[in-house]
Amino acid sequence: MSKQHDALAELIEPAIDSLGFELWGIEFFTQGKHSKLRVFIESEAGISLEDCEQVSRQVSSILDVEDPITGEYTLEVSSPGLDRRLFNLAHFQRFTGSKVSLKLNAPFEGKRKFVGRINGIEEDDIVLQVDEHEYLLPITSIEKANIVPEF
Repeated sequence: MSKQHDALAELIEPAIDSLGFELWGIEFFTQGKHSKLRVFIESEAGISLEDCEQVSRQVSSILDVEDPITGEYTLEVSSPGLDRRLFNLAHFQRFTGSKVSLKLNAPFEGKRKFVGRINGIEEDDIVLQVDEHEYLLPITSIEKANIVPEF
């Protein structure tokens, strides 16, 4: 995560925790003139629309007072969903055995995109099984990773 993401997480996580939810991750991006802050929350009991509204009100109040983001933006609060993004090492650990799609910051053995199964974690590396080949990918080399739902 970037320093801005870390600062935002540090600012809003205590409020989210106090409401009984876990901050799963944050995305901030700009499309044209519009910026969007996405906050993903998680709970063992699942996430309802009312949960998202409650967290949105609380986070919005904090962001209005602290004003950590310059310019206008839209705040969106949601559950991570079935195809949830994995933001940190703990997420990869939690989903060991799951199928993932990931994109690297730079090519590894000529490829930037991989779809495989998380076989485990070795220090700060993800062990990814792709067909008959096992890759050891540093967490810092992963630009984006999402669970691939299996039905």
